[in-house]
Amino acid sequence: MLHEILAYEFMRNALLAALLSSVACGIIGTYVVVKKIGFISGGIAHTAFGGIGLGYYLGINPLLGVIPFSLFAAVAIGLMSKKAKVAEDSAIGTFWAVGMAVGVICIGLKPGYAPDLFSYLFGNILTVPTFDLWMILLLDLFIIGVVWLLNKEFLAISFDEEYARVSGLKTTALYLLMLCLIALTVVVMMRVVGIVMVIALLTIPAAIARMFSRTLPGMMVLAIALSSLFSIIGLWFSYQWDLASGATIIVVSGSAFFLVHAWRQLTAVLKAQ
Repeated sequence: MLHEILAYEFMRNALLAALLSSVACGIIGTYVVVKKIGFISGGIAHTAFGGIGLGYYLGINPLLGVIPFSLFAAVAIGLMSKKAKVAEDSAIGTFWAVGMAVGVICIGLKPGYAPDLFSYLFGNILTVPTFDLWMILLLDLFIIGVVWLLNKEFLAISFDEEYARVSGLKTTALYLLMLCLIALTVVVMMRVVGIVMVIALLTIPAAIARMFSRTLPGMMVLAIALSSLFSIIGLWFSYQWDLASGATIIVVSGSAFFLVHAWRQLTAVLKAQ
């Protein structure tokens, strides 16, 4: 069955996209879960729709429009919440709405029909071209490099930002850099599960990994493995029953989360008896 699926080029590209995106998803998703900034990640993801609309309006690959737009949103949300003392949820909500609105306006200004925009909203891993695979790979390498260089600093601000600040670390700069890495991960995941559902795949594998690992590197490795597994299973289900690939991957991930949580609760009850 696997041989039959891999006989198609679009399925090989989809599998590569799933595995490559799982690397960024597992690494950055771990920081998102530990630092509890899932809502910010969702805000950045939805703001990125403005970049898609801008890219479509300018006639370039939408992902090339998303990268600068997402990075700008990440830095702006971080600065507003840290420096301008704007309530974090207010900053996120504002950028969330404005980003989506800018995307809609740009798409409306461009004559003709935009056939690929639905895949950016809800994901369509089966249509990932070779160019996007190379872009995902480059973004993965960049994310891995930054995390490797600043692993201790990110660890410090993830668990105790106040102590990290007292210790002399530039916590605001590190926080903004972390948000930028989240923005790049959103770009990576966009073609896999789409803007609307990217926050789920960014957090679910890492949340499950946290149940079984006590160290941050261990969480990252397990989250990468789980993200890859969920993506592959979701791909197989979508191929077998002609389902939307992105949504199927999320359903598989969510089902695994609920099953693992239920199993842990049941185990705890049995041990207590």
